[in-house]
Amino acid sequence: MRAYSASSEEALRARDLLKDWAGEGFVTPVQYQSIEQETVCELRRTNIFLRLVLFFFTLIIAGAAVALFFSVFLTNSSQQTTGLILMVFAAIAYAATEIAVSQARLYRYGIEEALAVCAVGFLCVGMQGALFSVPPYSTGGIGFLVPATGAIVSLWIWHRFGLPYAFFAAMIFIAWAPSYWTSSHSAQHLLVAAFFAAGLLTVAVARRRYRFTYLDHQYSIAEALLWLGIYVAINLQLSSLPLGEWWRGLHTTSEFSRPFYWATWVLTWCLPPVVLARGLRRKDRFVVDVGAILAVLTLVTNKPYLGWERHTWDPMLLGALMIGVALFLRRWLAGESRYGFTARRLSGRDKAWMNAGTSALGFVSPPTVTASPQTGNSDVHFGGGDSGGAGASSDF
Repeated sequence: MRAYSASSEEALRARDLLKDWAGEGFVTPVQYQSIEQETVCELRRTNIFLRLVLFFFTLIIAGAAVALFFSVFLTNSSQQTTGLILMVFAAIAYAATEIAVSQARLYRYGIEEALAVCAVGFLCVGMQGALFSVPPYSTGGIGFLVPATGAIVSLWIWHRFGLPYAFFAAMIFIAWAPSYWTSSHSAQHLLVAAFFAAGLLTVAVARRRYRFTYLDHQYSIAEALLWLGIYVAINLQLSSLPLGEWWRGLHTTSEFSRPFYWATWVLTWCLPPVVLARGLRRKDRFVVDVGAILAVLTLVTNKPYLGWERHTWDPMLLGALMIGVALFLRRWLAGESRYGFTARRLSGRDKAWMNAGTSALGFVSPPTVTASPQTGNSDVHFGGGDSGGAGASSDF
């Protein structure tokens, strides 16, 4: 059911690991060349920067092509007709994705990813216009069909092509759906958390079969995202922050009952240790990173939960705490390996990510121009010279 064969993805995984090992000197050049010949893959890839460029250019081209079609052939079309045509374009975009993968053998190339994104976007917008613009359905309670369809299609794209952000898009669609079922914000939070918990259980069970395969990386990202989604659903204070305004209408916490409110506060303290323990036990870096993020979010939202006054020096204390924890862990792991963990860098992947982040910051940071220092001598005085012509003279 996957678009790429298992042998091709295993070869790509082996080549990535081989580059990391060679970058850290774990294999000799002769060994590298020998193993590289055994991991030849027919899939076409590119670097992250060209991948992003191709992704955005493909989005622009696809959007412009659809807009041109409507401006030429359907200038005065109804909303329902527009929705039906967009659903047709969604099918075309998905077919183009399959062709780009099967015929051109593109893998994380940007083009096929943008086409898949267009397929989901055209489908959801088209359904909204085609099904809910007519009177029998415009006021009905079946509006959840749009986010439900978006979630299903996004999950299929995640399973078919292995795109991590497709799984994240499915989670956003799922978080959107309960608003059509109930107006109670407490019920909406519980439903979203229940959906994510069910997905987490499913992913945890499925991961057992792929523990040491290339699919474990994909399921690891999915599990980390689900843990993060559960935490965001139960942390009521995140909806009052600017980063939580995507949740519909949730800008205050006074509408929640006190038992529900304090139960979520307890869960915000219980969930980070559980996630960290899960990640450390499985040596899963993505889950460990999410557990650390949840711990920081718990510390950030604890004062608003308790109604305490915030101070300008709170971020400074949080930063000092994080620095202290990092120094303690580094000192505890210095010079040896404890329970399979070490402070030494065993892979060149971290260095590659740091270089990519540095390059990205170089593009977005504003250019600064430093004036060259001017050398001068305050003891120099001009005067005494003559210049002139045509009857004029002057001292300088």
